[in-house]
Amino acid sequence: MARFVRWAALTAATALLVTGCGSGGDDGGDDKGGETSSGTPSDGSPDTGSPLPAALTSQKLDWEECEATDDSAAPGGDWRCATLKVPLDWSEPEGETIGIALIRSEATGDDRIGSLLFNFGGPGGSGVSTMPYYSTVASDLHERYDLVSFDPRGVASSEGVRCRGDKEIQAAEAVDGTPDTAAEEAAYLKDAADFGKGCEKSAGKLLAHVSTTDTARDMDLMRQVLGDDRLHYFGISYGTELGGVYANLFPQRVGRLVLDAVVDPTAGTVDHAKNQARGFQRALNNYLKSTGQDPEEGSRKIADLLDRLDANPLPASSGRELTQTLAVTGIVLPLYSESSWPTLTSALEAAEEGDGSELLTLADSYNDRDASGGYGTTTHSQRVISCLDAKQRPTAAETKKLLPEFERISPVFGSFLGWDTAGWCHDWPVPGQHDTPEVSAPGAAPILVVGNTGDPATPYEGARRMADELGKDVGVVLTWKGEGHGAYGSGSSCVDSTVNAYLVSGTIPRDGKVCS
Repeated sequence: MARFVRWAALTAATALLVTGCGSGGDDGGDDKGGETSSGTPSDGSPDTGSPLPAALTSQKLDWEECEATDDSAAPGGDWRCATLKVPLDWSEPEGETIGIALIRSEATGDDRIGSLLFNFGGPGGSGVSTMPYYSTVASDLHERYDLVSFDPRGVASSEGVRCRGDKEIQAAEAVDGTPDTAAEEAAYLKDAADFGKGCEKSAGKLLAHVSTTDTARDMDLMRQVLGDDRLHYFGISYGTELGGVYANLFPQRVGRLVLDAVVDPTAGTVDHAKNQARGFQRALNNYLKSTGQDPEEGSRKIADLLDRLDANPLPASSGRELTQTLAVTGIVLPLYSESSWPTLTSALEAAEEGDGSELLTLADSYNDRDASGGYGTTTHSQRVISCLDAKQRPTAAETKKLLPEFERISPVFGSFLGWDTAGWCHDWPVPGQHDTPEVSAPGAAPILVVGNTGDPATPYEGARRMADELGKDVGVVLTWKGEGHGAYGSGSSCVDSTVNAYLVSGTIPRDGKVCS
């Protein structure tokens, strides 16, 4: 079963970014006034609790040349990698430890502020693989900051989890993601349960210790070992939830935090799925308008194509078939970046003519499948983290009652996201931890929350909700009227300059500033 949403891993968007895609074009701000300057906040008491053992807080990182990973070649240059030792179980900090893979490039200028830690989303995205590529976007920050990222616990080089083999993954692509019969429903739920069993076998006792809260605590240890009094952080997509959880746990250790492409912290499993149905349908409508089509008619045409694929998958030049579920995944990927919309047009036209090759290629890219049939582990890690986080797990019967509402929200994506709420954590080996994450951070320094009105994966409404949950005088919203997943580095000089001024100079924009 291929997972393509809840909050989408930025690895897909980053792939587009690295190949030169992005919503180009300069813009100005509708409101550039009301900015204030704030330096790094004064010292405050750290998170309450027992002091961590010196074996953790005093460890010296051994920075060496980075090696190639399964996801990418060795970055070379001045990138260096190291392994941080963290507790497997944060309730027993003196117990067993695991390794967290880090990557760093030191600040290029003399007036260094400190480390700027990045998380690019997922959950499950590899920061070690992504950071060297993203550094071109963050080049204005590199002069003053060491650029640092990491593979969270359970991800890639940090005890990464693989729940099934490549042949099993490809076989599972034939499982219907929107079951119509009792037999299809049974196969769908069995596949979900089998995936969980594979994760349990692979991860063992780690499976209960890969939560967002665990990783937020890892980040505070990183801060200490890197030598920073405050955490300066840039979180994208799921990374915004991680940043919000960190701020809740360690409000007095918040330095300059940017949260871009914001996950709605007030939404549980079902509401997240509804949010994404709205977000992807909104992006699809905007795409259809850009091609001169009526969004309602264009969506109906795509939905009809998907219905035909449900019964009769299309052949592809590779010898494989384009199924309904793979087609939806292929449609999702180009919606991450406006400049990729022509790719979607070409793929849909080819599918209408009976060739599924282009949509299948897009789906493979999202599912991290290479030309030889090997799959990455991003979706495995995404699932073990999100299922440990989420307590709300609808049954198939509950999901069926919700389907009409999902389909009203989105005729293209609704049924897939509705069924996903039942299948994603079905019969999961460990219980979920919360209904929604706690992100309130009273007393924290101002946190910049960046929302994009056309974001398909993390709809814009989440930005205001995150700011409200962070608390009065903490969450500061910056809005970009754009398209695609995320705002920074997507072509808006207004967004980029505002974020840079905040991170470099501590200049806080007026809450509600709009870049159009």
